[in-house]
Amino acid sequence: MKIAVVGATGMVGQVMLKVLEERNFPVTELIPVASEKSVGKKVSFKGSEFEIVSMQTAIDMKPQIAIFSAGGTTSLEFAPKFAEAGTTVIDNSSAWRMEPDKKLVVPEINAGVLTNSDKIIANPNCSTIQLVMVLHPLNTKYDLKRVIVSTYQSVTGTGKNAVDQLNAEIVGNEDVAKVYPYEIFKNALPQCDVFSDDDYTKEELKLMKEPKKIMDDDTFNLTATAVRVPVQGGHSESVNIEFENEFDLDEVKKILAETPGVVVMDDVKNNIYPMPLYSEGKDEVFVGRIRRDLSQPKTLNLWIVADNLRKGAATNAVQIAEYLVANQLV
Repeated sequence: MKIAVVGATGMVGQVMLKVLEERNFPVTELIPVASEKSVGKKVSFKGSEFEIVSMQTAIDMKPQIAIFSAGGTTSLEFAPKFAEAGTTVIDNSSAWRMEPDKKLVVPEINAGVLTNSDKIIANPNCSTIQLVMVLHPLNTKYDLKRVIVSTYQSVTGTGKNAVDQLNAEIVGNEDVAKVYPYEIFKNALPQCDVFSDDDYTKEELKLMKEPKKIMDDDTFNLTATAVRVPVQGGHSESVNIEFENEFDLDEVKKILAETPGVVVMDDVKNNIYPMPLYSEGKDEVFVGRIRRDLSQPKTLNLWIVADNLRKGAATNAVQIAEYLVANQLV
């Protein structure tokens, strides 16, 4: 089983290598891929050193699976070339997510849509993944009508330079490249990604569109506001959910507690609720502050937190790869 990790030196790429190792994925030959300036350097995996190769070298090596985390432009150019060589690509960028002929997959929800003819598979947006992990089981039971999401997203979602900016600002170092239009330390920026013509950011539009495709349901409405906060790792979401049908609060908690990959942390009397600090380095999606909306019927409030580099990116991609191998689709 030859596995290529494209973008192996990046923040998500490094976590992908870690997750592949932790989950004991059956890698017989690792092919780390990065930009030309990194070719020849080495990465560590399972106690061994592997030399970084160029994109074309990796394509010529014909890996069974290539996990991409190298940006949309790179993916648009090279994912089809890997696919033409017979490799199944799992892409972490937004390049293919909303393409009608490409599957957008969260394994716990819709891995069953995958076939051996799917050569480019899209990994959803980090904020989307943790959201649908909670929405899907509740939609199955109570039927979603409208969802309002407000995110509190960590700087790791932007990348290493954003982490460097935050850490430099914490110690008062002004001599650092600014990734954000304003300082992020002691601040909250109501802008994740760039603004579109309708004044929503690209991040907000991903959150509004991707869940419907993953859950194969466009009958509910969803709106979002995405905010960047001075947290190093872990995204949080405040979610208001209006259902078509009435719900029982204890049943909601039971449904979520029994959902694979979801952990309920909801004991407010003892100050127990999900936080980014707790989620960091973990693969589960944590949900708490589960309560009835007192302003209108059939409506629920809750709080969702997950490590955006793991379940929000690397772990979900590796889980897709695991499904492909287990079901002999590669």
